[in-house]
Amino acid sequence: MSGRPFIKMHGLGNDFVVVDAREQPFALDDAAAARIADRHRGVGCDQLLVIEPARNGRAAAYMRIHNHQGFEVGACGNGTRCVADLLMAESGSEETAIETRAGLLTAERAPGGLVAVDMGTPGLDWREIPLAREMDTLRLDLGRGPLAEPVAVSMGNPHAVFFVEDPVSIDLESLGPALEHDPLFPERANIGVAGVTGPDRLRLRVWERGVGITLACGTGACAAAVAAQRRGLTGRQVAIALDGGPLSIDWRDDGRVFMTGPVATSFSGTLGAALLD
Repeated sequence: MSGRPFIKMHGLGNDFVVVDAREQPFALDDAAAARIADRHRGVGCDQLLVIEPARNGRAAAYMRIHNHQGFEVGACGNGTRCVADLLMAESGSEETAIETRAGLLTAERAPGGLVAVDMGTPGLDWREIPLAREMDTLRLDLGRGPLAEPVAVSMGNPHAVFFVEDPVSIDLESLGPALEHDPLFPERANIGVAGVTGPDRLRLRVWERGVGITLACGTGACAAAVAAQRRGLTGRQVAIALDGGPLSIDWRDDGRVFMTGPVATSFSGTLGAALLD
């Protein structure tokens, strides 16, 4: 498996190693994925994205997602935008569709070189998050330190969004791990801390499960926008400022969540045998 090409991409600093496995299969275990993601001994990334052949006629490709610890996960918003950018450039089309464990996601070119992706409908029932027991997802019975009563949302992966006055002042590095692993979340959870900065604006920081604090989290931004609207704090269209930059989220009247933002290619290279064997 030596000599496998890859592309390093990012969306607002949320970075990915992308491997195209449509013609040559790329079977790797969790340990190999974690070695590639390691920032000191590997390439380094928040997620490893593997592009595979589509499994139905509606999609251009299937996207497999491994987090920084190597485990496979269901959704990655910024990663979807990056892979969509590659697929649209390859086909010359202004739109594409990608299969994931979370379902079929469609994407399109947006003005200013941005990429928009339809992230589907959010899961709002306690079973959809999922939670370990029945609970009102608008105000979870959960808290730690200055954080209390988050909103739970599934965007193909579980999120708990806490609303605070100043997200920057929250010691997310200390609070994030315990909340991620709280028994309430059988599949663990992404932890967001959001502050309302205007009727259509949020400031957001995210502790991503299996990764840690990220510069940007696309599904986290979608979850925060849905949570804010459910709480009556914002409207359905929200500009979200993350550590890495801005994303635009539109929770449309039909229930689907659209996310728009930039993508960038950093470099390309080849994965060596030491990472793969």
